[in-house]
Amino acid sequence: MTRTLILIPSRMAATRLPGKPLLKINNLSIISHVFKKAEEANIGEVVVATEDQEIFDDVLKNGGRAVLTNNKHKTGTDRVFEAYKKLKIKGIDHILNLQGDEPDINKNDIIRLHTFTVNNQSGIGTLAAKIEDGLILNNKNVVKVITKNILENNNFPLAEDFIRNDLSKTNKNIYHHIGIYCYNVNTLEKFINLKQTKNEIENKLEQLRALDNNLNINVALAKTSPVGVDTEEDYLAIKKIMEYKILK
Repeated sequence: MTRTLILIPSRMAATRLPGKPLLKINNLSIISHVFKKAEEANIGEVVVATEDQEIFDDVLKNGGRAVLTNNKHKTGTDRVFEAYKKLKIKGIDHILNLQGDEPDINKNDIIRLHTFTVNNQSGIGTLAAKIEDGLILNNKNVVKVITKNILENNNFPLAEDFIRNDLSKTNKNIYHHIGIYCYNVNTLEKFINLKQTKNEIENKLEQLRALDNNLNINVALAKTSPVGVDTEEDYLAIKKIMEYKILK
């Protein structure tokens, strides 16, 4: 039986919305909402990896587990790998890297990605959703993934590229990328030891390091497209959505 560890990288120093992990929705911080969603998926132990004592304290206060990491990491995956090494949990086969700024992510999509990655013996798996709003195609703040084959409920095609630029004039298998990854531990270690590529640095997309080094990334279809909290507008939008759900 495979053993999986869910790690959630989180830090206060976000460029566009500093301090966002501790912003409250329904009287609970964003990072603690994500932690609880990860626990509900019930696929393995969940730990928040952070450089900030405030985040560490908040997670513990709300019944979660956290580990303090270095503040010099260039990417979230670097932070995740340090946390994995620091925790020294034996027998881990897969590590699921869950973004700390998507408090309304569907737990079934987390489970789906994990199942597809394990069953297909994939080195790296990620999620993407169908694009319902055409404006996403030319929004440089939204990462798009182009897959080798049409993305369907029952397949796990390879990613051909990840792009921020305007794709409104392209028709080829374009989906809204959701920044969650499930790694085979050996593949994660291989990835971490690769140097950042020019492509990765210019586009600010660390997954391009994998593609640039011929590491395959498979893509599973998500049922929903969660709102990532990158700006004040994002926070107010997701806050409204989640508070409405509580009232229903």
